[in-house]
Amino acid sequence: MPPSTQALPRSVASSQLDSVEISVVVPIYNEYDSLPALVTAITDVLNGLGQTYELLGVDDGSTDGSSDRLRDLAQQYPQLRAVILRRNYGQTAAMAAGFDYARGRVVITMDGDLQNDPADIPRLLDRLDEGYDLVSGWRKHRQDNTLTRLIPSKIANWLIGGVTGVELHDYGCSLKAYRAEVIHDLNLYGELHRFLPALAFIEGARITEMPVSHHARRFGTSKYGLGRTLRVVMDMLTVYFMKKFLTRPMHVFGSLGLLSMTVGIALGVYLTLVKILADQDIGDRPLLVLAVVLLLAGIQLFSFGLLAELLMRTYHESQQRPIYRVREVVGSLAPDHQLGSKA
Repeated sequence: MPPSTQALPRSVASSQLDSVEISVVVPIYNEYDSLPALVTAITDVLNGLGQTYELLGVDDGSTDGSSDRLRDLAQQYPQLRAVILRRNYGQTAAMAAGFDYARGRVVITMDGDLQNDPADIPRLLDRLDEGYDLVSGWRKHRQDNTLTRLIPSKIANWLIGGVTGVELHDYGCSLKAYRAEVIHDLNLYGELHRFLPALAFIEGARITEMPVSHHARRFGTSKYGLGRTLRVVMDMLTVYFMKKFLTRPMHVFGSLGLLSMTVGIALGVYLTLVKILADQDIGDRPLLVLAVVLLLAGIQLFSFGLLAELLMRTYHESQQRPIYRVREVVGSLAPDHQLGSKA
C-alpha cells in the first residue's frame, strides 16, 4: 500500500497529523453507486461551515468495487480519507475504526446509503454547542418498509429505552454528533454501535435528540433485516449489565448466589427435621434434589461473582482505566498550597 494511503493507528495519527474541528465518519459496505453523490453532498455542506474538517469513509470489506471507488474519490477530494478494512467485520467494527482515525473535536456519524441528509449536520452542531455531549438523530418521518423495518424498530427502541434508562425515539439512526472525548471513552464490540447513546450515558454524557430528514434508498438494497432481532436483544442485555454492574459484578452474582444458597440450606434443614422428628423417608423426595441443586448453584454463582470481580479489577487496573469521568475542574491550587506540601 502506498505511504499516502497507509493507515495510521490513533496514537500515531494524533501525533503526526494536525487536528481538525469536524470529523465525519461513514461506514461503507457495497455502496458503489451511492459514493460519488454522498461525498459531494457531505463536502458541499462542510465547505459551507467555514471550519476545518475531514471525511472518513470506512470500507467494511465491500465486494462491489466500493473500496476502489473510495480510493479514487480520495484522490479527488483532499479532505476525504479512505480507511479500507481487510474484510467485512460489521458496522460496529467499521464505526470503531472511524472513531480511531478521527482527528476532529466533534465527530459526526452517518450511513453511506444517502438516506441520511448531510444538510442536517449544521443543526446537529448547533445542538451540540448548547452544552450536550451527544446529539442523536430521530428519523421522525422514516422512509422504510413498515413491516420489516418500522414496526421492529419501534419495538426495539421501546425495549432499549426501558432497559437502559436512555429513552430515545430512534436508536437505529446513524446520524449522530459526538464530542471527541465521549467516543474515545467507548470500547465497541459485537454489534454495540446501535447502543452508543446508552454506552455514552454510562460514561456520564449529556444526551439529546432532534428530528432529522430521512430519504428513501436510491441505490442498492438494505443490509438490515429481522434476523438481527436476536442479536439486538443479546446486546441489550449486555448494555444493561454494563450500566448496572460494570464495576460491581459481585452485587448481582453474589446476591443471587446467597439467595440460592439460603433457600437450599433452608430446604435442607426442613428435610432434616422431617427425617429426625417425623421419621419420614426423604430420599425420594423432589424437594431434596431441589435443595441440593439450589445449594450447588448458589456456591457456583457466588464463586462466579468473585471471579468477575477480579476480572473487572484486572480490566480497570491493567488499562489504567478510572471508574469515574471528570467533566471539568474549576480553579487550581497554587504550588505552595498543594496537598502534602510544607510551608
